[in-house]
Amino acid sequence: MADRRLSARVHGVVQGVGFRAFVLRSARALRVTGAVANRRDGTVAVEAEGPEEALQSLLRDLEKGPVGSVVDRVESTWSDTTGSFATFDIEL
Repeated sequence: MADRRLSARVHGVVQGVGFRAFVLRSARALRVTGAVANRRDGTVAVEAEGPEEALQSLLRDLEKGPVGSVVDRVESTWSDTTGSFATFDIEL
């Protein structure tokens, strides 16, 4: 399966509940690269690249979220990889 890029925006109670750390752990366990960041509108943005199967697992994790979060919805788009990430990190 070819590498892909997943761009996702997570809506709900997703800031101040450890969501970014949860995504970081999940992404690193799945060995995908990218970044996660809080946005001013209260959402969490995720950009990730790697095997599509791993990204599908990450997307399922985003839909679930950590204990204490309430995920209302996840908007996601798929595209070709850009190779712009070396690791997976939290953006501040």
